Amino acid sequence: MRPAFSVVFLTTLSGAGQGLLVALFCVDSLARLHPEWAPSLSVPQQFYVCGAALAFVLGVLGLLASFFHLGHPERAWRAIAMWRTSWLSRECLGLPVFLATTFLYGLAHWMNAPWSLAMGAVALLASLALFVCTAMIYACLRFLQEWATPLTLVNFVLLGLASGFTFATACAAWLAPGIVPALGLAACVLTVAGCVSRVATLARNERLHPRSTLQSATGIQSSKVRQISRGFTASAFNLREFFHGQSDTTMQRVKWGFIVCAFLVPLALVVQALHSLSATQLLAACVIQYAGLVAERWFFFAQARHPQNLYYQRAA
Repeated sequence: MRPAFSVVFLTTLSGAGQGLLVALFCVDSLARLHPEWAPSLSVPQQFYVCGAALAFVLGVLGLLASFFHLGHPERAWRAIAMWRTSWLSRECLGLPVFLATTFLYGLAHWMNAPWSLAMGAVALLASLALFVCTAMIYACLRFLQEWATPLTLVNFVLLGLASGFTFATACAAWLAPGIVPALGLAACVLTVAGCVSRVATLARNERLHPRSTLQSATGIQSSKVRQISRGFTASAFNLREFFHGQSDTTMQRVKWGFIVCAFLVPLALVVQALHSLSATQLLAACVIQYAGLVAERWFFFAQARHPQNLYYQRAA
């Protein structure tokens, strides 16, 4: 498949914002449920307000990126029409709900309102529901074997949480140093879990074999069926949208690049920052990890082999 950078940025930006919101709520709920921890945690209201603002901005940037994927942005409202059956329509509804509840959560903390935790719980549910809707857009496509696995949902959730907790740790380094060790440890655990899950997906996809063949597609059972032409010489939609056009060497470099940048380097930086409490190292971890996740999401789309490519294989 040809990756669309608008969707790559949509899923990575909003995913990081959703993960950050989850991190904020976890800290908030633990501080409320265990008041004896509050003095040692030293979590000021600014941490929640700034964290929610950052999560909101990340979500808005993801939403803006999605408009570049539309041929007719003025008709974007029609995307929600099939919400009963379409995961894409549900995502289109879920993202604004997530943004609204995240904004209200930050506003509640800014006003020091008593209902801030309740609003945080609603935002948490919106975040988790959005993870499901986004991942199921791809996991429900049975004809794309690389995506049609529960690991797709697991990866979307774990990678979003890992990046979100890394962002939360960096925010805490400036606003709430007392919770940096706990958030940093959680970010490390989620990064390792995301790495294990993603490597497991890569290993699974390497073992896949196409379900369709030239024989099954044409109904000709001869073992000597061979396609020598795609039937036309000019470019076409099928050739542009379902081929990424990159060599196997490039694909290998992107794969190892995102493993290093999305998992190994951020993990090392966060672990080192936990000893030095360096906000600069945590900020570097956020930037490098996000760059790695952009590469990971690009690879996710590019690795999928559409069945139509069996017919157009001469273009590969």
